[in-house]
Amino acid sequence: MAQMIREEEVDVLVIGGGSAGIAAACTAARNGARTMLVDAGPMIGGELLSGIPVDGCVSSRGEWVVGGFSRELFDECERLGGYIGPLFDYRALHVVCVDPEIMKIAVINVVKKAGVKLLLYTFADDVVVKDGVVQGVVVLNKNARTLVRAKVVIDCSGDGDIAAAAGAPFEVGNAATGDLQPVTMVFRMVGVETERLLAFVRDHPEHFGLAEYAEIGMSKQEAANRLYAQGLPKVFLVADGPLMKKAIAAGDIYKSSMIAVTPVSMQRKEVSLNTTRIGNLDATKTDKLSAALPDLLDQVWQCVRFMQKYVPGFEKTQFSGLAPRIGIRETRRIIGEYVLTGDDIMEARKFPDGIGKGCHELDVHGSDTKHLRRTIKDGGSYDIPFGCLVPKGLKNVMVAGRCLSATREAHSSARVMGTCMAMGQATGTAAAMAVSANRFEDIREIPVGTLRAKLQEQGAVLEGTY
Repeated sequence: MAQMIREEEVDVLVIGGGSAGIAAACTAARNGARTMLVDAGPMIGGELLSGIPVDGCVSSRGEWVVGGFSRELFDECERLGGYIGPLFDYRALHVVCVDPEIMKIAVINVVKKAGVKLLLYTFADDVVVKDGVVQGVVVLNKNARTLVRAKVVIDCSGDGDIAAAAGAPFEVGNAATGDLQPVTMVFRMVGVETERLLAFVRDHPEHFGLAEYAEIGMSKQEAANRLYAQGLPKVFLVADGPLMKKAIAAGDIYKSSMIAVTPVSMQRKEVSLNTTRIGNLDATKTDKLSAALPDLLDQVWQCVRFMQKYVPGFEKTQFSGLAPRIGIRETRRIIGEYVLTGDDIMEARKFPDGIGKGCHELDVHGSDTKHLRRTIKDGGSYDIPFGCLVPKGLKNVMVAGRCLSATREAHSSARVMGTCMAMGQATGTAAAMAVSANRFEDIREIPVGTLRAKLQEQGAVLEGTY
């Protein structure tokens, strides 16, 4: 028998509780909007809980380009003892490292403090649309089917589910070839002897990604020496290095462009590893995504054995955990009022309606060992225009996160968590402005200059960077 539909009303409805979603929900609520955050899983945080570092907060030249909500979240991690902080990988990137187990608590704390109504185990099932206005979203959980009516809806689903269902145009992957960036299962290992690992990098830099950002002015050997002196296990094995190349040829490791090692807890001597991959899989096809899990786990176990056998510092390590879900790099890109381009990011372009910044390299992962990486001009940052968050054809919907309006090349940079939190903060603030004014029939009518001023008051970085 079909369930009766209940109804509930809020000011702002955020779908998806990853990095963009928690930033959007917390910011909307803090700015006075009655806000509900809906996520299909048992926990919010998305890839923040995976163990991978937070990219996109600090540029290659070392400038913080994201502030506001992200810094508050890091402060909460630090208060709880789970913040390692920004590190340079001496390849091209400054990344922010956190303990994913502590992050699980930190994200709940900030959402609770902001006064967000949280619905977990809840799936966005349908949308009610009239004349470009999403009048409500039907959500489904064990209680009932509920029509949640909201003045503004923010799609942080990653896949652009709500915007696409409401009729917004979108693109998927490489339209010409059908290529999609690979999905990944991040995992962790405990008991790493950092000094031995870093000595191996210092003595054999040929195996590792080092000094790819030319502006650092170092040879690979000099970069390896600096990495050793830094004293933290942030290293990047590469497929064109002799160690991985030989292991792939021998069948000791699957084909992958990298094994990226990141510290998550110095007390536990624990690191995360980002390396597994299955390419050209459309992660919006649930059956295909589900079928990928066994193969990804086979790769996890193969990599554990490889690291223990071949990489000094890992001899006595143990497998210690998996990310909560399969990591997805690329599905739908919603087409908005502005489409961020590869030239925009590579030239570090700034825009008068910029509502946040990105700084991660152009970073298109391919199948097997394919991987296109290019550093932004001068190691700087680019602006994300407000129009990238406003889907064409919809009046009260915004997107934030990896479903932003961008070409495939620009998306490969802007999809990372630091940039996603900046987008989330912008959409949450804009939504609260629309609600409080009670006079905007279209989100496009929001004065972007006022939005930018409010974001800066809240700690967002919008000016003064390369």
